[in-house]
Amino acid sequence: MTTRPLLLATLALCVPLAGCAGDYRGVETIHQPVVTQTDYALDLLAGPDGLAQGEAQRLRGWLDVLGAAPGATIAIDDPGAIPAVRNDIAAVAGGHGLRFAATTPAPGAALTPGTVRVVVTRSAASVPSCQVPGARSGIVNFDAHAGSTFGCAINGNLAAMVADPTDLIQGKSDDGSGTAMTAAKAVGMWRKAAPTGAGGTVLKSESTGGR
Repeated sequence: MTTRPLLLATLALCVPLAGCAGDYRGVETIHQPVVTQTDYALDLLAGPDGLAQGEAQRLRGWLDVLGAAPGATIAIDDPGAIPAVRNDIAAVAGGHGLRFAATTPAPGAALTPGTVRVVVTRSAASVPSCQVPGARSGIVNFDAHAGSTFGCAINGNLAAMVADPTDLIQGKSDDGSGTAMTAAKAVGMWRKAAPTGAGGTVLKSESTGGR
């Protein structure tokens, strides 16, 4: 007579525990990477012949202090569209591993005549929803729902390791520069080389004055 009431009481306690971990029952994690962008602007003096004297050094020092991260882009707001100005800025930006953005920078404060604006955009990816500890899963999981931290490990690593965080938003189109044939060329040369035991590797002997 006491078995049934005890069983019902146990089930009544387990049902609330099963719902403590959340109602999400999908197979895709709700913890997705979030991409943030920060713009930094610098106005430089310029003319028909390019940047004014000393402005290239000022741009180089600004980029050194900024320490643009991989994947950062640079854009130029130049109303005159002077090729010499772009070439001067490109020469400095190339030394810092920056690439030109596909779009022009968003309009900001009005430019003073005789100046151009350089805008560096830095992107970062993270999974902010994983930074807050989730609720502990219930002891009993009757509905087989996903855990509260499901996906944090793989998406957190993806956000930290991706070279260009904006690829998580729109990706990159294939321009043919990374074809499989090109990527496998080094492997093919290694496979075709003769084994070292059969003379595949030739060691060059060096002489130090007859000694």
